Amino acid sequence: MQTINWPFRADEALATGAMTFRELRRFHTAIYPGVWVPRGVEPCADERARGAWLWSRRTGVIAGLSASAVLGAKWIEPGLSAELIHTNRRPPRLLTVHTDRLDPGETTQIAGVPVTTPARTAFDLGRWLRLDEGVQRIDALMNATDVKVDEIAAVAQRHPGVRGLKTLRIILDLVDGGAESPYESLTRLLLVRAGFPRPQTQIPVLDAYGFVVARIDMGWPEYLVGVDFEGAHHWTDAAQRSWDAERYTLLPELGWTDFRLTSGMLHNSPQRFLDRVGAALIARGCPKTW
Repeated sequence: MQTINWPFRADEALATGAMTFRELRRFHTAIYPGVWVPRGVEPCADERARGAWLWSRRTGVIAGLSASAVLGAKWIEPGLSAELIHTNRRPPRLLTVHTDRLDPGETTQIAGVPVTTPARTAFDLGRWLRLDEGVQRIDALMNATDVKVDEIAAVAQRHPGVRGLKTLRIILDLVDGGAESPYESLTRLLLVRAGFPRPQTQIPVLDAYGFVVARIDMGWPEYLVGVDFEGAHHWTDAAQRSWDAERYTLLPELGWTDFRLTSGMLHNSPQRFLDRVGAALIARGCPKTW
């Protein structure tokens, strides 16, 4: 049996003699009709996307969250359905087909596979997803590709009247590519919805000599008030814990009030967090707008 890149179409592998039917059945398993991977592996999101494209006999275009994964966005779970823009309305399990129109310039090629461009991908995500998830997913795509809001809005202008434009417009007013995790996106949404001034993301903190000594997830540099979301790595990584201890001693010395937020606080006691941030902003001279 020859070494073969996967996922692959079984009919092509058998026709070229890359493997026998017995080897196919013994060492591989199908993820879509006609599309196989080595037995025991779990395809990641972009591998599943390529498998979906092969299922379409190379006629579909990878779109939505699958396109985000191929374009380099993080936080896309491997078990999610792949997404294609294609004409077949009867896709198999774990494959979602959209029949939307694609205009010239809205697709690109990555490793020989057609994928919606970053702007078109964000346009689709903002229409197909609920508001909070749409913000999180487009934040991640913007972080990975540097696509801009005005580029996404330009795609929307070419497709007047399609479903989901109202939600898309709301999402585009809330997105920020500075978010480095879905929870950072949710934290920013919490602050904005509470009426706080929109925070800046990824704020560099300078020492007396002008060197960047820390970076704050989000905050208001004019008032020296910041917010950092603490993911699991802050607790499980010893080097990260050591740096955190140094960092949170350093920031007050440089005049910053920095609030640390965890997922438990975000879900269980958000008002307490908001009250503390609000009190700090008022103490630093921020006019109350919330």
